[in-house]
Amino acid sequence: MHAWRAFLLRLFGAQVSKKARVYPKAKIWGPWNLHMDDYSTLANDVDCYCVDKISIGRQTTISQYSYLCGATHDFTHPKQPLTPFPITIGADVWVAADVFVAPGVTIADGVVVGARSSVFKDLPEWTVCVGSPAKPKGPRMMKTPNQDESQSTGK
Repeated sequence: MHAWRAFLLRLFGAQVSKKARVYPKAKIWGPWNLHMDDYSTLANDVDCYCVDKISIGRQTTISQYSYLCGATHDFTHPKQPLTPFPITIGADVWVAADVFVAPGVTIADGVVVGARSSVFKDLPEWTVCVGSPAKPKGPRMMKTPNQDESQSTGK
């Protein structure tokens, strides 16, 4: 039913690829501010608070219980008004389980954000980032397709 959910989101103004995957228990506030490219995924129990634009790149997965928070409050003002900021998540990213992504953050292409991390600042491309606040721990290295075969056969 991924195509059906994408269609429903488009009815409410979302720009969601027909090839995107939105799971049935994902929560999306403000679908008119959501943009999802081909093969991007919002897993069950993701909370996508799109007060401002939230953009999710190609082949990116947002895992269960993660919270994409598109707004904060101006605590210097007596009425603490809501202040929205966009979130941009690049292509080939994996936001692992239970990650908090703060308003105004950009997660560059290829990043892996470890489970239960909190992202308060932009993360550089092709890194593995963990912690609260999330910080780069090293480069994200990709295996070539032949590496998996040679390791399993002992070559």
